[in-house]
Amino acid sequence: MKKLTRLALLFAVLLTLGAVQSQHPVIVAATQIRRDEDNRTLTFADRVTYQRAIEEVYWQHRIWPKANAGPKPPLEKVMSQAQIEKKVEDYLRNSQALEDYWQKPITPEQLQAEMDRMAEHTKQPQVLRELFQALADDPFLIAECIARPVLAQRLLMQLDNENRVKPTTVAWRTEPLQLKGARAGTMAAVTANYTLPTISSDLPDVCTDDTWTPTNLANAPLGRSLHTAVWTGSEMIVWGGYDGFDPFNTGGRYNPSTDSWTATSTVNAPFARVGHTAVWTGSEMIVWGGQGVGNTGGRYSPNTDSWTVTSTTNAPTARGGHTAVWSGSEMIVWGGYQFGVGDTNTGGRYNPNTDSWAATSTTNAPSARLRHTAVWNDSEMIVWGGITSGPNPTYFNTGGKYNPGTDSWTATCTTNAPAARADHTAVWNLTGTQMIVWGGFGPSGVLNTGGRYGPDCWTATSTSNAPTARSSHRAVWTGNEMIVWGGGDNDGDLNTGGRYNPGTDSWTATSTTGAPAARSYHTAVWTGSQMIVWGGDDGSNYFNLVQRRRRHLQLAQHRRLRQQQQLITLRLRLRRLRRPPLTLRRLQLVQHLRLRRQRHRRLRQHPRRRRASGDVHRRRGRVLHRRRDGRGRVMSDE
Repeated sequence: MKKLTRLALLFAVLLTLGAVQSQHPVIVAATQIRRDEDNRTLTFADRVTYQRAIEEVYWQHRIWPKANAGPKPPLEKVMSQAQIEKKVEDYLRNSQALEDYWQKPITPEQLQAEMDRMAEHTKQPQVLRELFQALADDPFLIAECIARPVLAQRLLMQLDNENRVKPTTVAWRTEPLQLKGARAGTMAAVTANYTLPTISSDLPDVCTDDTWTPTNLANAPLGRSLHTAVWTGSEMIVWGGYDGFDPFNTGGRYNPSTDSWTATSTVNAPFARVGHTAVWTGSEMIVWGGQGVGNTGGRYSPNTDSWTVTSTTNAPTARGGHTAVWSGSEMIVWGGYQFGVGDTNTGGRYNPNTDSWAATSTTNAPSARLRHTAVWNDSEMIVWGGITSGPNPTYFNTGGKYNPGTDSWTATCTTNAPAARADHTAVWNLTGTQMIVWGGFGPSGVLNTGGRYGPDCWTATSTSNAPTARSSHRAVWTGNEMIVWGGGDNDGDLNTGGRYNPGTDSWTATSTTGAPAARSYHTAVWTGSQMIVWGGDDGSNYFNLVQRRRRHLQLAQHRRLRQQQQLITLRLRLRRLRRPPLTLRRLQLVQHLRLRRQRHRRLRQHPRRRRASGDVHRRRGRVLHRRRDGRGRVMSDE
């Protein structure tokens, strides 16, 4: 009897709770949310919608040069619906490959750790906060639509490098996306309870002026120097260069808000090169020129991760050591060294809208030169300094202003001009309408002097507290200061720098605490709040150093395998030749093959043996002459 009474009481309580829930929508909604959190799903259309919201944030921060004609267009004008869908397909395909080909599916713990890493190491906390807000600060959406794409690509690259093979680039990238319900139905996400991480800038005292913070090395391009870099407003794009062995046609996009790298596509990419130039147009990076690649180039779109070949019709002659600026509607290239011909004072204007070239006038143009500088001042290109090639070079402290509207040149003032030099830097001071040049090397060696060029001709920059003399350094303009860093002098490379204020004509040293290793021929960009330095070399190491060491191991392993294969082939040929009848010709071949086998054995004992250094060496059957900079370091091969 008591048991029945208890059951009736319990049944009455349950009915009462059900009635309360039906009368209080808040309780009903809370119950539904808890159920949804246990098993949330995302359709393909949902992911595309959220991806568009992410792209809108990046596009708002994308730099639209002031010189460009017309206002910045909306996102849909530069990025179609199909292109956004392809981005979603790509990261879903990456995730599927991890599970199908590597049996290593991405776990909720990994996604949570990736979100935490982004929040802790972000270099642009405000942009990351905007990205989170675009997804309603929902940790589930942030994990699936921001953390998953970055994590999936990084894990794939790590697995490819560890296994020294790339089945993920051979097989699955060419296969159509075949996920369960990817388009027709529901793409089920991993069930998990995520926590929204705290962005680092939300914590007190985390951002301090004059400090260094390392960039993430995961998935970064291989170490290199003499590459190019442009800042888009949301990403730094690096491309090209060489590592002491071979040039590259690869690159990467560094996103400081998530502190992550994404490799640039190599489909239709320009030929590998060094000594080229790159400019940012507002929607594309245009690469052109360089050593040994003709007068070719390409336009890279970070929105679609795709390349478009630039026309060679009426293009300037092939060259390296030239300069390029963006005028708002055209890329203007000028000067440099024409391979097999010599220095040049010719150039060209490239219009990406029409994919066409127009030659620049040579009337009153500066004399032929290379390793000069060029800046754009909103209406003209200003060229200054440089050097001629050859055993007895000439250094310049002259220049010219080129007006693309009239296709005409005007010589720059020489009164109080800085000493003649090359491999210096130049920035345009937008607030003071001045070009500031500094450093470089001249007939007397490296320099720590400079000058400000404006309407009143030249004004010398102060040398009080200025950085030590150097060349091959890099400089950026912050809006009120010029920051120079790196480079080298006669004693080696440097990891020091300085901030120059043209308003007070004064210098302040940059901190060396946590600074990158000393280097030259690196790149530097200004993000609006930080200077990002990447790449370069110190004469023996090509940064990123971690990837560089891995590259050495891969090359050594490839060399040993090739030698083993050649020895096996030689043994088989010797056995065949020793069979009768033994003619004089066969005896000569046997002796020749024995000598070759002995040579290969010696190489196996000394796998790192290199040819003797010198100003003339051979590569791939061609005699190449090395050009050196003012410190005696090899700059390039002609």
